Amino acid sequence: MATFNKFESFVGELGTGAHDLNGGAIKIYLSNAAPSASADSVKADLAEITNEHGYTAPEDATGVYSESGGTGTLSGTDVTITASGGTVGPFQYVVLYDDDHASDGLIGWWDYGSAVTLQDGESFTTDFGASILTIT
Repeated sequence: MATFNKFESFVGELGTGAHDLNGGAIKIYLSNAAPSASADSVKADLAEITNEHGYTAPEDATGVYSESGGTGTLSGTDVTITASGGTVGPFQYVVLYDDDHASDGLIGWWDYGSAVTLQDGESFTTDFGASILTIT
């Protein structure tokens, strides 16, 4: 599985309350533009691939935040995209952002190492596993 990378602005904005991780508006979109941890901070900074053929971003990851023993955990619902009537992509990055943030603040991204193109009928699942991220 691809490794999660965080945007620096997300870390800074956690302290100011700009992100509501339990607001339910945690979403993803697909990009083929390389993210910059230091330069990208809002969704408009990082291009999204075209919405077509079964890809209709933003895709809802239904974020739920909890805390136990001093560790915060953001969990989410896996997202599956299935190409229908043509191809989806290419994309290399799955980008996570807070849709409730005033400017759609970026949280992080997964890099899949090379461009992915879904052929008609193929599916791609963003599998968050036990959690999207933890804060310790």
